[in-house]
Amino acid sequence: MAEGASITIYPHGARILHQLGLYEKAKALCVPCKWWFSRRPDGKAISRNAFFEYIRENHGHDVLLFERRELLQFLYDNLPDKSFVRLGCQVGDINERVSQVDVVLGDGTAERGDIVIGADGAYSWTRNQMWQHANSRVGRPMTITAKEKTSIVTSWKCLIGMAPGTPEMGERDMTVIHNNHYSFLVLTQPTKTFFFVFLKLNKPFAWPRRERYTDQEAEELAASMASHPIAETLVFGELWKRRIRGQLISLEEGILEHWHHGRVVLVGDSVHKVTPNIALGGNSSMESAVVLCNHLRRMLNHHKGAKPSQASIRKLFDSYQKERVPRMTEIMDFSSLITKVQAWDTPFTKFVANWVLPLQPNRQIADQMGEMIRRAPKLDCVDMSGFQKGRLEWYDEERKERSGSVAVLRKLIHVSGAVVFLVVAYSALFPVPNLVIRYT
Repeated sequence: MAEGASITIYPHGARILHQLGLYEKAKALCVPCKWWFSRRPDGKAISRNAFFEYIRENHGHDVLLFERRELLQFLYDNLPDKSFVRLGCQVGDINERVSQVDVVLGDGTAERGDIVIGADGAYSWTRNQMWQHANSRVGRPMTITAKEKTSIVTSWKCLIGMAPGTPEMGERDMTVIHNNHYSFLVLTQPTKTFFFVFLKLNKPFAWPRRERYTDQEAEELAASMASHPIAETLVFGELWKRRIRGQLISLEEGILEHWHHGRVVLVGDSVHKVTPNIALGGNSSMESAVVLCNHLRRMLNHHKGAKPSQASIRKLFDSYQKERVPRMTEIMDFSSLITKVQAWDTPFTKFVANWVLPLQPNRQIADQMGEMIRRAPKLDCVDMSGFQKGRLEWYDEERKERSGSVAVLRKLIHVSGAVVFLVVAYSALFPVPNLVIRYT
């Protein structure tokens, strides 16, 4: 499994952490991001934008940058009951019955529950099992088509890694270095530097193909990029030479048509995958976990202690998918556009990078992205007191204050661009084999 480099939490992700009682402790792990620099291929600056400051003004909270595995450890350490997590267990099979589901583990034991949540990443084993079950029912039309199976596509690869603090790149900044069909992204903390080199593939590919790049391939790619400036006084080879770790990975993107079947439902990268250039993937996985939990709670309240039927579960899963697909489509399209703009993928995106974005009012991108952030969901049964507000109202709170009236939302202009709750959010952020939920 890829160790990854960094993970970014926007204010809408922070709102969920606050509901879980983790936000203040999480903030202590990093310092807030400040500047967004854009640079030409020669390392010279195109623009400097206080994007992160404007995000804080709009929503009351900073954008937080974590080392990925450090945040993973933090979330695990704060699980109130670690018995919900089985470590070192390979999943062997999923057996659905009329009123229950069994997950068979590699050691021969089984976990029995009512639903299975597959939060196991872009190459989800749970999803493959769900597809197999959906297409093997005698007398029923095939549910999962070949078109859907190949709808998550890999068009980019990325050299990722972490190095010690790099004064030339700042202490809490983001730097994008544009190039033709590839780009560099560098994010900094006082003692850590996270780097990404995005490269467009000559030919995209889809499931079931999976590229597993070797350390040698990563070294060769890094060597080919070594002389490229990433600042006026630094080339990429210097950063790579000082790395703590680094690897070459594929970047998938796409949204599936079927998010569930039977008693199995998918969350996070297993069902919606976006490119990471604007860092919305982890926050989106948290959102999906929250929405699923909200619908699960409503179903259980409706049944008042009685065990929900298969029909009720299907209705719950349908509602979850219906709520999430439009938002994830918007987020995927936006993320994809940012990836293409940063890599000058077409003459149009190169024009946007060089002439549209630098000439906009400084806070334009943050304000437009603010519309996306403020429409994010939260746990609808957990208190929000004590969470500071910003200039923009959260959509769900604005709607509540208007006594149920529907607020009119401005369209985002893309061209410029509580144990179960915690376990599900944890699983969606950091893929695990699956999650078995019992509600009886």
